[in-house]
Amino acid sequence: MKYRRLGKTDLKVSVVGVGTWQFGGDWGKDFNQPEVDRILNRAKELGINLLDTAECYGPHHMSENFIGNFLSRDRREDWIIASKFGHHWEDQWQNAWDTKQVRLQLEESLKALRTDYIDLYQFHSGSDEVFNNDDMWTMLDKQVQAGTIRHLGISIGSNKNIYQTNRASELNAKAIQVVYNRLEQEPEAEVLPSCMEQDLGVLARVPLASGFLSGKYKPGTVFTDNVRKNRDREENEAKLRLVEEIQRTEVPAGANMAEWALAWCLQHPAVSCVIPGCKSVEQVEANAKAVDLVRVDHPGTWRN
Repeated sequence: MKYRRLGKTDLKVSVVGVGTWQFGGDWGKDFNQPEVDRILNRAKELGINLLDTAECYGPHHMSENFIGNFLSRDRREDWIIASKFGHHWEDQWQNAWDTKQVRLQLEESLKALRTDYIDLYQFHSGSDEVFNNDDMWTMLDKQVQAGTIRHLGISIGSNKNIYQTNRASELNAKAIQVVYNRLEQEPEAEVLPSCMEQDLGVLARVPLASGFLSGKYKPGTVFTDNVRKNRDREENEAKLRLVEEIQRTEVPAGANMAEWALAWCLQHPAVSCVIPGCKSVEQVEANAKAVDLVRVDHPGTWRN
């Protein structure tokens, strides 16, 4: 595994992490604890140390609870846990941006994760209006001082949200999470340069473009999971045709499409870590192989 410094934090993150939205059941598979344990145990064996989750990944903190059950039987200090706030899903999905609601979400996430601190706590894809809540940020800064949060981050909802990105350092946020992949390169225009200027860590989410860059799907595929089935079919088809073209003209002979796509994200000097999801041990192994294609001359990169 290779590792990078997460911006101006003291965190050394594996360049490949594990995104855990899938543990909440929205991506066409329901998980149980033994399946999650196998995935996370294998991730650790491969040198992966970052898990990205959120309170709304599944009802009643489902993803966080799976992770917490695992952590209760593992060494917490071996992991960097990134979670998020701003949405709440019990019986239905709800926004929850009031300062008191955010404080409650933090308490519930700590309980679900079976830990007394979260390494990176991220504002989760909220509007600029709810972002501009001084009371919320003051409360969160107090939690940083108390040690329940090690570092604050911002997971921007739009790839072009330069307003929230530019204000990160002012609010003591030290990392930006953004959708970035070969099909969605908008962050390169303003967001990633701003991150470099401020020395912010960057977590690239959806690095496989919701599976389009995995190499598993061909034109004509009809998706049935809760996320992709609701997207425009013509748009899905156009992406699948583009991926075929990319595989034919850009992916080196003998290289795996998914490994190449993850390494493509990691070649940008601003990117600290990619956080692909995985539904099986085999997928986490495949994701980890991307490190073989990652240059060691990238700023802040080193082997364990």
